[in-house]
Amino acid sequence: MSSAPGQRSILVVDDTPANIGFLLDTLGKAGYRVRVAPDGESALEQLQYSPPDLVLLDVMMPGMDGFETCRRLRQLPKLEQLPVIFMTALSDIQDKVRAFAAGADDYVTKPFQHEEVLARVRVHLARAELECKLAELNRELEDRVAARTAELNTALAQVEALKSRLQQENRYLKQELSENGGLGEIIGSAPALQEALRKVAAVAATDSTVLIHGETGTGKELIARALHAQSKRRDKPMIKLNCSAISAGLVESELFGHVKGAFTGATDKRMGRFELADGGTLFLDEVSELPLDTQAKLLRVLQEQEFEPVGSSRSVKVDVRVIGATNRDLLADVGSGRFRSDLFYRLNVFPIAPATLLQLNRYSWPGNIRDLQNTIERAAVLATGSELVVDWDLGPPAVPAAGAAGRTSAREAQPPHRPAGGEHQSLEAIEREHIIATLRKTRGVVEGPHGAAHLLDMNPSTVRFRMKKLSIGKADYLAD
Repeated sequence: MSSAPGQRSILVVDDTPANIGFLLDTLGKAGYRVRVAPDGESALEQLQYSPPDLVLLDVMMPGMDGFETCRRLRQLPKLEQLPVIFMTALSDIQDKVRAFAAGADDYVTKPFQHEEVLARVRVHLARAELECKLAELNRELEDRVAARTAELNTALAQVEALKSRLQQENRYLKQELSENGGLGEIIGSAPALQEALRKVAAVAATDSTVLIHGETGTGKELIARALHAQSKRRDKPMIKLNCSAISAGLVESELFGHVKGAFTGATDKRMGRFELADGGTLFLDEVSELPLDTQAKLLRVLQEQEFEPVGSSRSVKVDVRVIGATNRDLLADVGSGRFRSDLFYRLNVFPIAPATLLQLNRYSWPGNIRDLQNTIERAAVLATGSELVVDWDLGPPAVPAAGAAGRTSAREAQPPHRPAGGEHQSLEAIEREHIIATLRKTRGVVEGPHGAAHLLDMNPSTVRFRMKKLSIGKADYLAD
């Protein structure tokens, strides 16, 4: 809003031609646009459709006088702040008080003085302009305060959510420490297993679901932690849930969390293990013990990476890698209807054979990490299925039975028939002949449904790497 005269309009409400003429001349020469209304009724009609920037209002008019006209003017929408200057020949102080009570901002006395009229018009137009700017600034300030308040509320909500998450993670970690006080010693006692898992088809570097089979005490959780430690998720948490230790009525709350009031005793919102593991790994120990209805919900999370907390209709998106473990024969449970077949095949993307784990864990590895690396590498190359099975005839000797007490000593585990040196070359020769024989079947084709990689159940890049390492050329497998 500008107070420049050429951009401002003034409504003169008067029934006296002499007064109207004076004001048209005076205000027009000053650059204002002037409109005229001869009485209060016509003035109010103009004000509703085309409000001016200021009103000069005569007090004494036929019909509706200036006091009543001003009172009605103030009742019209958005005209509460319109400057109104009364024009009066009355000098009685009571009339002036009546004018201000009716809503006038000022008055000018008759007969008019040229400079007085212009001075009062300029003052009230400038005041109106300043009030308009002040109102705009107040609105902007209120908007900024509202926006800042919204940002602070969002930040506080995030802080509260983080606080809740940290509290629940803390409670979970305390529970895990109390349940697994000696876990650190287990990890430290078999570091070779971590390296072995890193070499098994690079499964740790993928997001594949892993199912670990094995009897109680064979180190299934150790394997799970090694997989997590070698994965791209290692900087995020690995969360564990022992499915056999949770009652059927609470297992869904433990997995997916619940909202306040979801069931009797749910006095607070609680985050489930899936949400705690977001970005990391969830280890479901004894996954075979899950109730069938929970198995269906777990299958959906594995497929869609989303779930609803108990008592909520809001879906929560997560990015979680799942590792399952069981000491049961899940295929037998599938046949008996105790375990869902679709969940079994969804979990069993990369199974780890219990016999192999037990043998790897109990062998003393006199050649240290290089001995283990060579054994795992040979097993991966020679494998014909999706499971890793070590052929002990090509590597370490048979280990003692599972019931043998304690870990085998290096002297007991070392094969008496294993010559010092020389065997490594013969093993490479066996591997080389196996790959060559497969390439001959496929006429040198490595990739595709009829390629050597498919028959060997290996990645094509791994086949080419082994061909290069073992110096296998076209002449070896394309020769007559």
